Amino acid sequence: MNKFKYTIPENILFTTAPKDVSYAIFFNFNKADEVSGFTTKFGDITPTLTKNNKFFQINCGILADFSSESARKIGGILAKYLDIHKIESINFPDNAFSSFSDLQTESFFEGIFLGKYSFTTHKSNTEMFESIIYIHPQNPISEDQIISVHKLTFVVNLVRELGHEPANIINPVTLAKIAEEIAIENHILFKKIDYLELEKMGAGGITSVGKGSATKPSMLILEYSGSPDSDTKPIALVGKAITFDTGGYSLKSVDSIKGMKYDKMGGITVLGIILASALLGIKQNLIGVVCSAENMISQDAFRPDDIITTLSGKTVEILTTDAEGRLVLADGLTFVQNEYAPRIILDFATLTGGIVTALGKIRAGLFSNNEDLATTLFEFGEKTGEKLWRMPLDEEYFEFIRGDDADLKNSGGREGHPIMGGIFLKQFVQNNTPWVHLDIAGTAESTKAENYQPKGANGFGVRLTIDWLKSLK
Repeated sequence: MNKFKYTIPENILFTTAPKDVSYAIFFNFNKADEVSGFTTKFGDITPTLTKNNKFFQINCGILADFSSESARKIGGILAKYLDIHKIESINFPDNAFSSFSDLQTESFFEGIFLGKYSFTTHKSNTEMFESIIYIHPQNPISEDQIISVHKLTFVVNLVRELGHEPANIINPVTLAKIAEEIAIENHILFKKIDYLELEKMGAGGITSVGKGSATKPSMLILEYSGSPDSDTKPIALVGKAITFDTGGYSLKSVDSIKGMKYDKMGGITVLGIILASALLGIKQNLIGVVCSAENMISQDAFRPDDIITTLSGKTVEILTTDAEGRLVLADGLTFVQNEYAPRIILDFATLTGGIVTALGKIRAGLFSNNEDLATTLFEFGEKTGEKLWRMPLDEEYFEFIRGDDADLKNSGGREGHPIMGGIFLKQFVQNNTPWVHLDIAGTAESTKAENYQPKGANGFGVRLTIDWLKSLK
């Protein structure tokens, strides 16, 4: 089975469930003044058996407070419950979603499809279990809507899967093969710019970061033509894919080096957005640039005090080899602007620990040079539950990264730490092109499995971006 090829699920049936075969699903809401006397809490599932029926009652909390994110969480909770208890089938009767809006109904099924996921690729004796889901045809969600939701969540789960894989499985060489396979399977144009070509181009940011590894860096280019007859400039998506980050000679501590396989999530997110756009037929022309490298220590690795020349021609003095993500992104930003002149640029990166300190794992940092774009993406974050928070980019912050012996330095110290990454990247945005940098260092990985989220890589950013792309004319 090709895990990069989408197939329509066989366990979802748009028909009335056979009598007495499956559990009917009922959603319970309670009024604010009833909460104190209610015996279950939000997300609790109560099996009920009668002489003629069996059903699950799910506590959805207070109706007035119920949101799309609430529906998504309820779906995820139910998915985990079905898997744990090996429930063979469930059904949604014709009035199941009478208290849900159309968006909440779609969000619920997002939660169902996302909540089942867990990373078991390398575990022995794992069984695949799928509950059969009957959906009464009179429910307010069509088969086409379900398939669209399923396609999107298929991609999010694939992003999770690739994100979870360790560096001995996914490195710059194998990631390029995966990207090419996805592109071929889904009729997306693919090009790999290898290490030697990057050196010849003068891409000193990405080559400096990756040259210390046995698996050399590359830049992966994916072109999706969702509107081939349009003469509108494309939208560019640029992602940091450091397949493992030791910190280089500015070596990370024993604790902070754990989990550095997730430092590729920005690039994997870009790959996922391109794939989801192809599966859903998004009517936009997109360019994906995945900046792939492994930050290792060797006789060939770059060092603190080095001065490097990026693809833009700007020089950077290296204060720390552990501020490497901005260097690979600088070259990716320059490349996509030189080659494609995009009308909008979004970049994704697990860039700074500082954004985790500032925002925790609830919101990603949003940096932008364009008010309208920043506001729009913020709103889609609220809608999809992939929440963002606007961070400043005042020109005064540039003084922190102004170089002493070069144009720039790659670190501005601890003060305003997450902003240093954003203000650095802003120097590589040409002609004031509308640009957003999303620092997903806190949100790309979940510390525990709950509702629709797994432990580890969670696919943050794909749903948000796809919803935004759908909205564009």
